[in-house]
Amino acid sequence: MPPTTSPPPETTEPTVILIAGVSGSGKTTIGTLLAERLGWDYAEADAFHSEANVAKMRAGHPLTDEDRLPWLRAIAAWIADRLDTGRPGVVTCSALKRRYREMLVDGHEGLRLVLLDGDRDAIAARMKARKGHFFKAEMLDSQFADLERPAPDENVVTAPITGTPEETVAHILKALDLVPPSH
Repeated sequence: MPPTTSPPPETTEPTVILIAGVSGSGKTTIGTLLAERLGWDYAEADAFHSEANVAKMRAGHPLTDEDRLPWLRAIAAWIADRLDTGRPGVVTCSALKRRYREMLVDGHEGLRLVLLDGDRDAIAARMKARKGHFFKAEMLDSQFADLERPAPDENVVTAPITGTPEETVAHILKALDLVPPSH
């Protein structure tokens, strides 16, 4: 009888990447570019907000934890669906607090979290330059006040946003040991 071989071990390569950071840190730009480079689907966190949340932010009022809960649950459901069906994707979410990140990660092996890290003044300048977004630059301080820097046990990749979006994506790809498909 020929010897049997074991199947190769499961890869730890992520199938969902969550791009986190304060408003204005470039989540949409980086998330879109990363998804394009990998050939993965992309989901924008803002699309998961209720109309009431958007109206509240448009009026210049930061969201409470209670406001954020249905939004976080919707993003977590998108992540779980992707992982359950094996469809890779990139999703954005501020994920400012550890408990938010824990809710989103929920023990999923195939999810990796990337925090876009930047200076408050540089981000404020970016926010003032963007047009048509409901999040007011004046609310940035509430984002930094809520931001709980990830602890080492959270296994979060930190990506500086001091370079170009392409440089940030290259940093993320290298940190996650991902090679985009050749076209």
